[in-house]
Amino acid sequence: SVEHRASPRAAPDDPALTDPETAVGTPPGTPVQWWPQRMGLFDAWDLADGDASLVAVIDSGVEAAHPDFNGKIRDTLDVDPTPGIGGPLTDEAGHGTHVASLACAQTGNGIGIAGAGRACGLLIAKTDFSDGSVVQAIVDAADRGADAIVMSFGTDGGRTPPKAMVEAIQYAAERQAVLVAAAADEETDQQGDPANIVQPTGTGPDLDRNLGLSVTAATYYDRKAAFAGRGSQISLAAYGAFERGQGPRGLLGAFPAAETDFERGDVGPPPTPPCRCRSDYRGDSRYAYLQGTSMATAIVGGVAALVHDLNPDLRGAEIVRLLKETARRPAGTGWNPELGWGIVDGLAALRRAAELDRTPPTSRLRAPRTIRRRSVTLRWRGADEAPENVASSGVDRYEVWRSVDGLAPVKLTTTRGSRYRLRIRRGRRYSFFTIAVDRAGNREAPPRRADARVRVRR
Repeated sequence: SVEHRASPRAAPDDPALTDPETAVGTPPGTPVQWWPQRMGLFDAWDLADGDASLVAVIDSGVEAAHPDFNGKIRDTLDVDPTPGIGGPLTDEAGHGTHVASLACAQTGNGIGIAGAGRACGLLIAKTDFSDGSVVQAIVDAADRGADAIVMSFGTDGGRTPPKAMVEAIQYAAERQAVLVAAAADEETDQQGDPANIVQPTGTGPDLDRNLGLSVTAATYYDRKAAFAGRGSQISLAAYGAFERGQGPRGLLGAFPAAETDFERGDVGPPPTPPCRCRSDYRGDSRYAYLQGTSMATAIVGGVAALVHDLNPDLRGAEIVRLLKETARRPAGTGWNPELGWGIVDGLAALRRAAELDRTPPTSRLRAPRTIRRRSVTLRWRGADEAPENVASSGVDRYEVWRSVDGLAPVKLTTTRGSRYRLRIRRGRRYSFFTIAVDRAGNREAPPRRADARVRVRR
């Protein structure tokens, strides 16, 4: 038998993945950053590193000088009209920095934490969370090619979503962005917008009725966090907290160096208590423990980036459905109001994406340019390539097309063979091409010019 040789896993060296969490109530052996392993991300990162994906984070900006963002920020948008504050590469609140790091922090740099999307790039859109600002950010992020759009914010669930925001989300979905919105940070079945736009009331149990994903927060023990939203507007869950009264105060993520609005209690309607969230991690105070559906949403955005990186031919709606179908839940069960379709599973999602061939096959037909005979034999070759780590389904059949004297082409035959002989008439000009179809149903586009032109001499 053939002997194979394995290769070592590319295990990231970010210390939070291995340093033990010391908070009271944490099970022994639990690392500071415990959630990547629970989601299968160590193995998922062997299949895709996310470097071809762009994640837009619509939030309060980001502390660009943080070492976990070195080389990660590919684009910025400033849609915050508030006078006197900095641009997208500053973060007065702290929330945007934390969220962006959970999605796409520099992974494998020996510093701090790992991002769910590993090498994914960031588009930082700084907003004041007003309707107009958010709408502009969604549209502009879609226009700039964002593969996933993270919206870790929301409104009171009692209002009707603004028409402009609905249209912006529809527009971004049509541009194939995966829209990921945070459910409410309270135990309610009304998640507010944009979550109730991407997953409207009553549609959670339907795999296909959505414009994106509404994400609630799960705990270390795979239960819905006590503070998190539930009900028919929930798509799925990701880790956003440890457990009430146990372990750390949330998930460790990057944080600005200066005192933030979160620490002063200046976020949201008063009174808002100071977060007491900053952590001096390995001598660096630019980290914090935060919990919430915002954190869970960022992680889902990073996983969506990995899926897109592995299989860039998948449409946004396909990635949304795939993440639901592969989410971790008890065997034989479907959607439930606590965790939706389950807790997102990075490895299962990438394995499913690797099975979905969406790349059309190619073919090329050959024939002599000039002939005197009354028949001609056409020959062709085809191939069905796929992105690396995606299984090709293989060519199933070929359609052979013919045009006579410049008229519209007509299909001659469909065959699994590689040659076709046909009779022709003298004095005519013929052109031929093939269209390959693979076993997954992907169909080669007709060529702009025929593969072969044949002139029959008199």
